[in-house]
Amino acid sequence: MTTAFFSDERCFWHAGGNYAFTLPAGELVQPIPGGLPENPETKRRLRNLIEVTGLTRDLAMRGAEPASVVDLRRVHPESYLSAFKAMSDAGGGELGLRTPFGKGGYEIAALSAGLAVGALRAVLKGEARNAYALSRPPGHHCTADFPNGFCLLNNTAVAIRAAQADGLVRRVAVVDWDVHHGNGTEAIFWEDPDVLAISLHQDRNYPLDTGGIEARGGGAGQGFNLNLPLPPGTGHNSYLHAMERVVLPALDRFRPDAIIVACGYDAAAVDPLGRMLCTDETFRLMTRAMMGAADRLCGGRLLLVHEGGYSEVYVPFCGHAVLEELSGSTITAPDPMAVTLAKRQPDARFEAFVEGWINEAATALGL
Repeated sequence: MTTAFFSDERCFWHAGGNYAFTLPAGELVQPIPGGLPENPETKRRLRNLIEVTGLTRDLAMRGAEPASVVDLRRVHPESYLSAFKAMSDAGGGELGLRTPFGKGGYEIAALSAGLAVGALRAVLKGEARNAYALSRPPGHHCTADFPNGFCLLNNTAVAIRAAQADGLVRRVAVVDWDVHHGNGTEAIFWEDPDVLAISLHQDRNYPLDTGGIEARGGGAGQGFNLNLPLPPGTGHNSYLHAMERVVLPALDRFRPDAIIVACGYDAAAVDPLGRMLCTDETFRLMTRAMMGAADRLCGGRLLLVHEGGYSEVYVPFCGHAVLEELSGSTITAPDPMAVTLAKRQPDARFEAFVEGWINEAATALGL
């Protein structure tokens, strides 16, 4: 079996609205071309790079149908979906916080969710060894009824609920290594003991008021939500330490039927919305760790769903490294910033501080 890669050109046509970086344009804020930092080029350039290097030959290139209304309603209430569709049909607008969209935005968001749904089904049905969904717009900040932080539908949650409804899976672990807290995924599964939500993120980056280590879930879901907020400047070695000390033990304890990674690349060293120091090799080795966990715990059933990452130059190389690892391909795209980023890694004293904090957090989480 191969690694399936799900994408659709129409997802790159999602419009970002009248913004200047993360600020609404107007008064003294001058508009900039492209609007929000969440623009199509980071993801389109990843797809371009795997075509240019030939990595596509080692992937099963797939598409998917948009998520159905039935699929979406399992996560998002009819009131929100109706308002979203009506505004989309009327030319677009904005319903939440930093989530503008143009005409047809509803259909594009449903297609983005549909890529995650199709990819998860392919893995669970044994049609692919593992899969990658190049979803856009992203999803992990969207709660059930509030779009937020570029995210209009929660792609991962829609995929999980669809697979559960199909009887394909029950217990799912979500590992979110996007630099921002996966607050939407946390909120949707807050009381669900069948979904373990783990978020590694930069402390108090976005959202400012979520992502604390004390947030453990509620009701029947108590203990099934794990947050690991990391200090700005956390680098390659400490991210790998977090995987070994927190993420892998949590997965071993939960024993999921499948693992989904909310795969953001904004913890990379050159990202405009993060202050971390990850490299393409960090993402490669975290992917290797997730593959090992999936092989050990759930028959290799692993899906990566693309989330953030806003460096048009560097995201493609990080994504290429992840796809090399997923597929076992020998086709490479050497990191053009490897020497520079190796010199930017934190010194031993700061690494010791961060890893000490991770160890303390692991103990507090009972790991």
